[in-house]
Amino acid sequence: MPLVSISNVDMRYGGPQGTLAVSGLDMAIERGEFVAVVGPSGCGKSTLMKLVTGLHIPQAGVVTVAGDRVTKPVSIVGMAFQNPTMLPWRTTLDNILLPLEIVERHRHRLRANKKEYVAKAEALLETVGLKGFGDKFPWQLSGGMQQRANLCRALIHEPELLMLDEPFGALDAFTREELWCVIRDLHASQDVTIVLVTHDLRESVFLADTVYVMSARPGRVVAEHRVPFARPRDLSIMYEPAFNEMVQKLHGEIATARAVA
Repeated sequence: MPLVSISNVDMRYGGPQGTLAVSGLDMAIERGEFVAVVGPSGCGKSTLMKLVTGLHIPQAGVVTVAGDRVTKPVSIVGMAFQNPTMLPWRTTLDNILLPLEIVERHRHRLRANKKEYVAKAEALLETVGLKGFGDKFPWQLSGGMQQRANLCRALIHEPELLMLDEPFGALDAFTREELWCVIRDLHASQDVTIVLVTHDLRESVFLADTVYVMSARPGRVVAEHRVPFARPRDLSIMYEPAFNEMVQKLHGEIATARAVA
């Protein structure tokens, strides 16, 4: 059974006559899979994120996560966005621990086992190259460092599903590629399923097992591609003809989707 199943889903904003964001949306994501979702602006990629996490409930169709129909916010999900939104008055370590104060199954354990959770947060920081930065405040970190800490915060409560909404879009190209390698290694080392929404087609092909292409609004899946390159992938793969051919194919499909909007 897929970890995430989206079956014939319609989602409309603003009442019965409002904007139809997605229509007839179908998608199945296996446990442990890394999925990327691409498409023209306004195609419903962010709506997809909200449907899977239970922040929106569709007017038609069914979304299931871990075998349960989604009717409320899903607790097994971690999320990271383009803007890290770190709380400036909390240290990096305390920002990472914040979800544990909110997620019910961890809240009662946090006080009794704080040392255990601090050790886990520090291990995550080391994994993303931020060892020793736990006592720094967000304003003492670069944008790339904040996004690394943001990934740690999304993973601290050991989610089964990690949703990434344009998490590297605001970063310079060099830092972005560094973080591609960080998330590649996190996926390999953590038992987590990842869904990445991105406009960067190279990013999607470098990181994902499967790339879904969505149409212009109302969004639906118009193409599904298995990424054929073996893992682990090195950044040098981006100079190989087969990699660039796949990127160009995605580019053409998105251009077509935009043209028929």
